[in-house]
Amino acid sequence: MRDGPLRIPGFRLLVAGQFASMLGDCCYAVALPWLVLGGHGGTALLGTVLACYGVARVVTIPLGGVLADRWGGRRIMLGADAVRAAAVAALAAVSATGEPGALQLLLPALLLGAGSGLFLPASYTLLPGLLPADRLGRGNALSTMANQFGGVLGPSLGGLLVALWGATPALLVDAGSFVLSAAMLLGLRPAPAERTGGPAPAEGDGPGFAEVLRRGRLLHVVMAVALVCNLAFNGTMEVALPDWAHRDLGPADYGVLLTVLSVGSLLGSAIAARARPAQRPARLFAGLAVVMGLGLAGVPYAGGVAGAGVCIAVYSVAGGWQNIVVVTMLQTWAPARLLGRVMSMVMLAVTGSFPVSVALAGLAVHRLGPAPFFPAAGAVIGLAVTLALLQPAFRGHRHGAVFAGEAA
Repeated sequence: MRDGPLRIPGFRLLVAGQFASMLGDCCYAVALPWLVLGGHGGTALLGTVLACYGVARVVTIPLGGVLADRWGGRRIMLGADAVRAAAVAALAAVSATGEPGALQLLLPALLLGAGSGLFLPASYTLLPGLLPADRLGRGNALSTMANQFGGVLGPSLGGLLVALWGATPALLVDAGSFVLSAAMLLGLRPAPAERTGGPAPAEGDGPGFAEVLRRGRLLHVVMAVALVCNLAFNGTMEVALPDWAHRDLGPADYGVLLTVLSVGSLLGSAIAARARPAQRPARLFAGLAVVMGLGLAGVPYAGGVAGAGVCIAVYSVAGGWQNIVVVTMLQTWAPARLLGRVMSMVMLAVTGSFPVSVALAGLAVHRLGPAPFFPAAGAVIGLAVTLALLQPAFRGHRHGAVFAGEAA
């Protein structure tokens, strides 16, 4: 507290806003499925609503980066928070007076997805303006922990609110969280880039982004695995899991399972922080993915909420560790001046699978039920990493190796 990032008022405001926003997002994540499934809508409508959110987010992520560079990240984040607060408040008003129709569910989903897409890249631009370079690493860690703690508390809060009073109070909490996030951002002093803009930095010596994108085999494999694994994961967690919980458990139990997911991710990050860097990080990445697939496959067959919680814990601990492994691997491999663009491509691969995943899951779960979807998703994850290990650039990658113009 004396010499770390938390002593800087602007950083404390940013972390508080992120915590509040994640808390509200988790309440919404519980409220939306119960709002749709509790009325005349089914898994197909739920998948469509989530797909609209995902498409809008993917489309606006590149635009968010461009606008943040031109107008400053804080302004874009404020605008995104305002739009999302209004969208969720309107949905809460509709849910309080009756059952929302398809259009009343789809329009807020589009606005929320667009706001998220604009917000995500803009949020990465604030920390360098708030913290000196020697505190950026610790600041990033604390910022991530704020989001994770919000993810730990939010699902249980959302589940409790939905169980006691229905979806409307949980939606109002989410709307309020965007207002609080915007208030925290208003307390920040604009960074120099936000006040003056300025030209993009020169490429300098070394490979350009086009060359890395064209010839970087490691990047290709990581993007492909991220795309396939999230294709399996998103539909499972966003459609199959709530439908299974809606049939066999209840909203409070569903909130508990989402809390376990967040706690496991936090524990996985802590393990990664204490573990020594793997000399063959790609192999550790693949091994953790196999554990994730096995954990996911057992969720509906493990004996109720306790067994499902254990399976989700296995999945999320391995997933939290794996996220740190892959980010560190790419940070050391990519040229430093291209790291932002390299990571944006991975972000697009991760988020780009969301709309397809939830839409397909909505249809599949409607026809086959939720339980078979879990082992199918686990098998897809295992197959993806098996194919990745057949690629020498991935299998043989060593810790600290950098991009050297390898052929694709």
